[in-house]
Amino acid sequence: MSGSPPGWTRPRSRADRPAAVRLHRRSRAADRPVGGTNRLTGYIRPVPAARPAVGYLLTVAAAGLFAVNGTVSTLALQAGIPATRLTALRCTGAALALVLTLAVVSPARLRIRWRELPFVAVFGVVGIALTQFLYYVAIGRLPVGIALVFEMTAPVLIALYVWLVRREHVRSRLWIALSLSLSGLVLVAQVWQGGGSLDPLGVAAGLTAAVCLAAYYLLGERGTADRDPVALTAWSFVAAAVFWAVVAPWWDFDAGQLAERVPVSLGSTQVPVWLLVGWIVVLGAVLPFWLSLAALRHLPPTTAGIVATVEPVFASIVAWLWVEQVLTPWQVAGGVVVLTGIVLAQTARTAVTTAVPETVPS
Repeated sequence: MSGSPPGWTRPRSRADRPAAVRLHRRSRAADRPVGGTNRLTGYIRPVPAARPAVGYLLTVAAAGLFAVNGTVSTLALQAGIPATRLTALRCTGAALALVLTLAVVSPARLRIRWRELPFVAVFGVVGIALTQFLYYVAIGRLPVGIALVFEMTAPVLIALYVWLVRREHVRSRLWIALSLSLSGLVLVAQVWQGGGSLDPLGVAAGLTAAVCLAAYYLLGERGTADRDPVALTAWSFVAAAVFWAVVAPWWDFDAGQLAERVPVSLGSTQVPVWLLVGWIVVLGAVLPFWLSLAALRHLPPTTAGIVATVEPVFASIVAWLWVEQVLTPWQVAGGVVVLTGIVLAQTARTAVTTAVPETVPS
């Protein structure tokens, strides 16, 4: 006799458990949302079923808001708000909105470890603060759509970086993408017209913004691998806001300038500057960010990135209709060639990448 009570049966060992049960337990980590980790289970929620049509709609909506924001930002710059101050206002406003929202909805997601601060600081300063500032410098000297074409060559730079530095395998289409991007930029700049028809500082700012945007995506791949992307973005905006508070101290800013009424190229309509800034913060930063993040629940990052390339097209149309920024046929053709190269570059990488939501293109 075994001495076991009547009706008692020995619990099954790990090896005796059905394979389906063991597989289910091992695969539960795969059910977490983008950015979730085993260590941060406090914010993990069930992932809804992917609906690609919703993802496309959300991505296009975010691109549309970013595109309109380009023209609104141009109006704010023309109203006399310097690029440094406008960047500080956008970063500070977005930081407050994101942090306060998380503090109310899910305060546990705001937890951050001291050892993460250096990464968050670099991500916020390079990926958000500098990218945004350089973009504003570019649109202050170039048509909005052209500035975006320069900045959005970032995927080409990313593909080159991972091939040269990380030694990742890339598809041969990268070289086609590079050729198209370079030739398209030549057409956009119309270099045959006395060295180019575009402002050199604006071109330099747009291309440098592309480098910073590439850093944003590359750092984002690393950062969201084991961090909540929403909290990471919120703290990165905080880092950007602190950076600009040091570089452009708030006591040097005349807040009365926000109350001034300025024309907005809509007949005789005038609006206070604070309304433009409010648009830039809420509809040009916070809302597109949430839309981009929501889209990544329904689309792979590469697909979302390809769809987002409609932004320069939208931006050019809005700027043309609103502030009469007219592009030449050569510039339009060059923009199409560059965007084709960007799409090819988006699909040149073979390694699986981690999603990082849009926050900074415009």
